[in-house]
Amino acid sequence: MKVLSAGTAYFLWVFAAGFFLGVLRELWLTPWLGTRVAELVEMPLMLVVVVLAARWTVRRFALPTRMPPRVVVGFLAVGWLLLAEITLVLGLRGLTLAEYLAGRDPVAGMAYALSLLLMAAMPWLVGRAGR
Repeated sequence: MKVLSAGTAYFLWVFAAGFFLGVLRELWLTPWLGTRVAELVEMPLMLVVVVLAARWTVRRFALPTRMPPRVVVGFLAVGWLLLAEITLVLGLRGLTLAEYLAGRDPVAGMAYALSLLLMAAMPWLVGRAGR
């Protein structure tokens, strides 16, 4: 139960920050810089959020130092994030999943995929860095 709660809390922190930054990106950065650059500019900020959220989650839920529970928390949070993003983006934009994926910028899309892997691993990585 602790892993489910921790993964959900981790997701909520990252999702809230991502939603806020995504609104700012779409309203101000994208018209000025274009989609690719705007998304790439946002990613370092989101990486900071991911690190802070992972550190908070590991401490708040006193997650064991072993790798499996922390990685499960990370992948659970990423799963929640993808579910929320697909639901919101497809619902708000009225797109199918195939249309959404086809419309992604290849460079920003690859960076986003890598950031999801980092998010999944971050609860474990912050524990390793603390040793």
